[in-house]
Amino acid sequence: MDWYGLLVAAVAAERVGELVVARRNERWSRARGAIEAGRGHYPAMVALHAALLLGCLTEVWLTGRPFVPALAWPMLAVLGGAQALRWWCIATLGSRWNTRVIVVPGLPLVARGPYRVLRHPNYVAVVAEGVALPLVHTAWVTALLFTLADAVVLTVRIRCENRALDGVAPALGSVPA
Repeated sequence: MDWYGLLVAAVAAERVGELVVARRNERWSRARGAIEAGRGHYPAMVALHAALLLGCLTEVWLTGRPFVPALAWPMLAVLGGAQALRWWCIATLGSRWNTRVIVVPGLPLVARGPYRVLRHPNYVAVVAEGVALPLVHTAWVTALLFTLADAVVLTVRIRCENRALDGVAPALGSVPA
């Protein structure tokens, strides 16, 4: 489990990196009159993602889950793909990306990169990671519980984000930014 603990720690470090980027981008957005929505669900989302990391390690440790290469290697590939998609989203949105729902009025919606295909590609990465990270070491209970809880949180989050995006740029539509 030592290498798995390092993998989970690497994902946790990546999350810290995201928070650093998000704080910088929040300052940029607020300087341009940004509006924040969804403050009520944000703490639950943060707690859920922290619980995912803790659950991965705890389940493997408490239950002695085995390492199953036939499951682990494909899940590691899915995890890598999820991280690549997440950072593609971050790079595409640039200063407008955030872990919070923060929208700058007057800016058109982004419709390039992964946003050409999906309105919320980052959440595809979140779902894939929530399944793959635990299953790298057969922590299937964590994968299942996170997926169920995340479905609830993402339903609230995506509705909130859609309302915020539609509210500040309803006449602009989705145009390249």
